[in-house]
Amino acid sequence: MPMLDVWLLNPAFHDYLAILKGARNGFVYGVKVRLPHAIIMAILFGRGDWKTRLRAIFRATKEHACNLAKFVSLYKTLLLLQRRANGGKERSADTFIAGLIGGYVVFGDRSAVNEQIVLYVVSRVLASFLPRAGTPYSGSSSPTTESVVVRPIPPDARYFSIFAALSWGAVMWLFKNRGEAIQPGMFSSMTYLYRDSEVWADLRTLLWRNK
Repeated sequence: MPMLDVWLLNPAFHDYLAILKGARNGFVYGVKVRLPHAIIMAILFGRGDWKTRLRAIFRATKEHACNLAKFVSLYKTLLLLQRRANGGKERSADTFIAGLIGGYVVFGDRSAVNEQIVLYVVSRVLASFLPRAGTPYSGSSSPTTESVVVRPIPPDARYFSIFAALSWGAVMWLFKNRGEAIQPGMFSSMTYLYRDSEVWADLRTLLWRNK
């Protein structure tokens, strides 16, 4: 086995390399998710010439990809720090705390991209509280007139930051402790971001390919 692969597979470096691969997977996934969406939105609803639209596509894709990369790496770093502080043991609340801080730092600044991501996350968090078939957890607008032009008002920035933090803290805890309650598409996405980034066999599967 090449010396580089021996170093990459050394358990002593696993936690640190997992942060690196988490950032890589976050960036790649962000591009895969946002780029097609941004292109379609630019075609259907974009304004200005194509140079302006291409800049908008690039900005949205870059923000989505970079923010996911930042969140995954920060989340994994915070988990590692908490685990080290607790004698190498992970507590149930660690995922919530790491998601809470990461959500506030990365997604707490309101933008169109961040708002879409947070609303996507919170919808899955809320949906997870619906009873599940065959699991232990099963159990119990303002009116307007045509003469009024209604324009959307963005959320208050202060409340949005708290909203983002709670949403990310909750979804990270659910993924770790109640994965069966998460919507399948999001569960697959989170598996790619947080679990697949724990595994690699060589430099190629660390940075170039996921598997």
